[in-house]
This record gives sequence, C-alpha cells and structure tokens, in this order.
Amino acid sequence: YANVVSSFYGAKFARHVEELLVSPMPHWLIILGYLAGGVARGLSVGAAVTLVALFFADLQVHDVLALILVAALTSAVFSLGGMINAIYANSFDHISIVPTFVLTPLTYLGGVFYSIHMLPPFWQQVSMFNPILYIINGFRYAMLGISDVPVYTAYLILLVTIVVLFAYTLRLFRKGIGMRG
Repeated sequence: YANVVSSFYGAKFARHVEELLVSPMPHWLIILGYLAGGVARGLSVGAAVTLVALFFADLQVHDVLALILVAALTSAVFSLGGMINAIYANSFDHISIVPTFVLTPLTYLGGVFYSIHMLPPFWQQVSMFNPILYIINGFRYAMLGISDVPVYTAYLILLVTIVVLFAYTLRLFRKGIGMRG
C-alpha cells in the first residue's frame, strides 16, 4: 500500500505523472507497472519479516503455495487501493486518511484476534462484507490450516476485489480524475 501511494502521489506532486499520461503507453500498462512494483515490494518486505521472525520463533507453515498465493493477492489488493488513494489525495496528509480511518478499523473487525464464530449471528453476517476478513482467513489457512470461511471463497473474493479495484483505477485514469491540474 505505502509503496504505491507514496510513489504515485510523489509523481503527481512533482508533476511528472503528466509525462506518463501523454505518453503512448496505455493506461492499463501504467497501472500494471505500479501494481507490479507494489506487489514486488509487498512480497519482499513479507519475506524479509519472515526471515527475521525465524530467528525468534519456530514458524510452521501449513501450505506454502497458499501462503505465496494469498500474499501476492493481498499485495495486489493493497497496491491498487494505494493507487486509488494517491489519485484522490490532494496533499501528503491525505494519503494517511485511508490507512487510519478505513484499513485499521476493518483490520480489527476482520477477525485478526478472534474467530468470527465467536460473534453473534448478526455480526457474523456483517463481517462477511469486510474484505479484510478474507485476507486474514487466507493467511490463517496458509499458516494454521484452519479458516472461518472456505479458503477458495477467500481467494475468489480477493480476485474479484482485484478486478474491481483495477477497473475502477482504470476508469479514474481514463477520466483524468485527480491527475490534471
């Protein structure tokens, strides 16, 4: 998230994003470039943190392929979210609004510290609309082999979220929202 939001907003602030917009490069390719950079950084940071954690804990992984898949999908979701935030941001202060007031509450309400089965039925249903729940349960399955939701549902929700965020980002690019002064 932070890589893409800071990179793209920095390009907007320095006004060199305009050079990308007038280049013959299609908008989807520009988005894909920032997305690839965000995913690469997300996976690199995740791998580095995991390596450091190995010095302090005996880390058991239930399904390595599931871990890599959910890490890549999660990195893509947050990269696209960061790009959308950067498009709408009008100052450096604006890039911290989404992490503070959207992502943090959704993370705490997404079942990080508890199983959603501990909630009353009404709140279990409400939790199903939280996309962070599916990210958390994807990682929970990969590490522990358990999940509050079917793991393939989590993957599907992440893929759909990526497609929707990519399409929305492409729409913002095509309309020039937040990019032209």
